[in-house]
Amino acid sequence: MIIAHYLKTAWRNLFRNKTFSVINIGGLAVGMAVALLIGLWIYSEVSFNTSFKNYNTIAQVLQNQTVEGKIYTQQADPFPLGKALQTKYGSDFKHVIMSSWQGDHVLNLGMKNIIKSGAYMDKGADDMLSLKMLKGRYGALSQPNDVYISASTAKALFGNADPMNKQLKIDNKLDVKVAGVYEDIPYNTDFSGLDFIAPWDLYVTSESWIKNNQTRWDNNSFRVFVQMADHTDMQEVSKKIADIKLNEVSAGEKKYHAQMFLAPMKDWHLHDNYENGVQTGGKIVYVWMFGIIGMFVLLLACINFMNLSTARSEKRAKEVGIRKVVGSLRSMLIKQFYFESILMVVIAFAIALLLTRLTLPWFNTLSDKRMIIPWGNVFFWLTSVIFILFTGIIAGSYPALYLSSFNPVKVLKGSFRAGRNASLPRKILIISQFTISLILIIGTLVVYKQIKFSQNRPVGYNQNALIDMYVNTPEYAKYFSAIKNELLASGAITNMANSTAPVTNVWSSTNGLTWAGKDPNLTQDFVQTSVSTDFGNTVGWHITRGRDFYATGVSDSSSLIINEAAVKYMGLKNPVGTIIGDTYDSSVHYTVIGVVQDIVSGSAYTPVQQAFYVLNKYPSDIGLFYLRLNPSKSAHEAIETIGKVFKKYITEAPFTYNFVNEEYAQKFATEERIGKLATFFAALAVFISCLGLFGLASFMAEQRTKEIGIRKVLGASVFGLWKLLSKDFIVLVLISCAIAAPVAWLCMHKWLQKYEYRTAISWWVLAVPALFALAIALVTVSYHAIKAARANPVKSLKTE
Repeated sequence: MIIAHYLKTAWRNLFRNKTFSVINIGGLAVGMAVALLIGLWIYSEVSFNTSFKNYNTIAQVLQNQTVEGKIYTQQADPFPLGKALQTKYGSDFKHVIMSSWQGDHVLNLGMKNIIKSGAYMDKGADDMLSLKMLKGRYGALSQPNDVYISASTAKALFGNADPMNKQLKIDNKLDVKVAGVYEDIPYNTDFSGLDFIAPWDLYVTSESWIKNNQTRWDNNSFRVFVQMADHTDMQEVSKKIADIKLNEVSAGEKKYHAQMFLAPMKDWHLHDNYENGVQTGGKIVYVWMFGIIGMFVLLLACINFMNLSTARSEKRAKEVGIRKVVGSLRSMLIKQFYFESILMVVIAFAIALLLTRLTLPWFNTLSDKRMIIPWGNVFFWLTSVIFILFTGIIAGSYPALYLSSFNPVKVLKGSFRAGRNASLPRKILIISQFTISLILIIGTLVVYKQIKFSQNRPVGYNQNALIDMYVNTPEYAKYFSAIKNELLASGAITNMANSTAPVTNVWSSTNGLTWAGKDPNLTQDFVQTSVSTDFGNTVGWHITRGRDFYATGVSDSSSLIINEAAVKYMGLKNPVGTIIGDTYDSSVHYTVIGVVQDIVSGSAYTPVQQAFYVLNKYPSDIGLFYLRLNPSKSAHEAIETIGKVFKKYITEAPFTYNFVNEEYAQKFATEERIGKLATFFAALAVFISCLGLFGLASFMAEQRTKEIGIRKVLGASVFGLWKLLSKDFIVLVLISCAIAAPVAWLCMHKWLQKYEYRTAISWWVLAVPALFALAIALVTVSYHAIKAARANPVKSLKTE
């Protein structure tokens, strides 16, 4: 009966004060929707890779190398490492898996050719990754020509037909047989998109360079995964294997002091940053950041509730007084107000679920996720109930304790006054709201300023109208000259070249260069890229000294071009003509013929690494084609022509290409995603703050109706009344600006320190949000202020 009475009273109060209820429930709904979206995002992040049954026992072998006093951490390992781990520490591991890097390959089935992402992995990978086999069984990777394919790949290749034991080709050169079909690996994992797994032994026998590295400890080109044996301690084993490489390398390699260690799967996604050999976090920073933002946005909605509830205290004062006179205890009143609060939260939560459901597809696109609301998950609903109770108690605590404390005698005698300091809590809450909103806005501006700063950095080549094509079959190299000549004759392109690595990324590096006067302490790697003669003209690099490769390339077989970073690193005053040797092959000598402007191929936020370019002597090593589209033709027309020519010569691979400027833009994907999310949450924070300000301004204008009427009769102008009603709110927003600016500056200054190539926090980044907040506050408050000032004073005074 008591609960029914509470419910009836709460329901009546909701409908009695419709504007108040709409603002409160609307603000709470938006705040809770944000909290739900962020909660789903955080759950997606912390549950990354947990779909693997062996999640807690899987690790990747990483290595630290000391270069010129600084420790660098890398994922690439030498070929002999896998066998050495099995031989020396086999009892500590259930599986030691050698693996290639996951990448795109062409799968050929008769005339059907599709590009799918795959990897070559050692036997035991199926068990380690706990693949859910739909057809076939574990163990096929021990056979050199068997292959596993994912369910989506099987569907793409075979439709509804049974794929088992069917023959395929990988990259039109390796014959394999389908030995199993596994359920697609979940998107929320590091192995997402692994469409096929081929045997490691097949990889080794198919490439001569891999065979040649089977015993080389100085070539880091592979990946090694392990699954720990039962009852072993990963940290202890990690210490045991630390010197396994150091004990095998040559005397010249020992100076890098290679230290191997195990990185557990639970750290791959959120704790993947290492500085000077020490784990320093990673994406976990964003988890904490958005978790705090979610709590702040929800807190803003709760502040609105508190503000409007306490502001309306005088209207409910007599209700409280009568209830106390007829026997209601303060505890009963507290329960009543809490019940009202929780009822509003329940309604707001229902609306929040609807908002979340409607915005989730867009939010998934924005955050690069595939999240769903887990309607059938008991834990989700249990968490939701706790969430509702927590929010209801937080939102209703101050009103419940404040309203229930009224003295019934003073209230009923009409002598109750809220007091001079009654509005102080409301003022503090308004300041808190706008301070939080301003910090979010300033943070968002700094993120975008950093992105723009790095995007405007000179990249060292011309990205416009430049496309690349990744080489997936041997036919690419075979028909390179024929394709190039036909495309030039067609007018679709102005130039074409090939390269062993993309211009937007680093694929290979070496520390084996020597030159006269080299400081023996210089041990950093040089990025190395082999190119065709027209590479520079095609990508549009800028020669600053010396010359480019000759078109024929015959006389440049021993020539080398270095970048400006290499000139500085090597300490060369006159680099052109410098003789460069190879420590791994004393018979090899190159002559520097030119210096090229630094090309940003690694991180866009760090200095460009020293690099050199040589002519490619091995056509089979081609990694990409680069094509410069003819500016006098439309891109669509040119690409259509290119596609036809490629299909004429290469029928075994689908025609695929990428615009280089779009690939380069991917370097900023994480920061842009964070910026967009922060913008979204900042906008909602401002909306919630203004919603509360709107409601509070409405109430304050209502409270001062008669005062305004008297002032108008005495001659007050509309502008004067607007200023009277607005100035208090504007002062509060100004105080918020004064608090938010230094706090935001400190937070974002610290965030920028992780970037070596970073922007400065300009004065306008702090000033513009402050002006924006003032403008928004003025617009919000002015509606009610002007409305009240223009009202007919006769109506407001006629009851006096």
